[in-house]
Amino acid sequence: MAGDYPDKIRTLPIYDGRFDAYKLAADGADVLFASYPPGTRIPPHTHETDNYGVIIRGELILTVAGETRRYGVGEWYHVAARVEHAAAFDQPTDEIEFWFSDTNR
Repeated sequence: MAGDYPDKIRTLPIYDGRFDAYKLAADGADVLFASYPPGTRIPPHTHETDNYGVIIRGELILTVAGETRRYGVGEWYHVAARVEHAAAFDQPTDEIEFWFSDTNR
């Protein structure tokens, strides 16, 4: 898996989903250390978690409710639960994502 994460992060369980990530489970939340190769596309979808993320390498092209915005290194984004969104990555990208269960809102 790509990503220049510290050794301790790379010992976390692998996330079983649409992209590569190490998963840190917490009470009411998951933390994902995700990596995306160039050309990755995640089609429109929704989920039950309230998501926040920060880009630590590369760039996220995020479309939420029909509006597309680019997020670069150090920038945070938010996708509310049950809101349709899609993502694209034109360059190698790493991010840290926080997926909060709906009960923690």
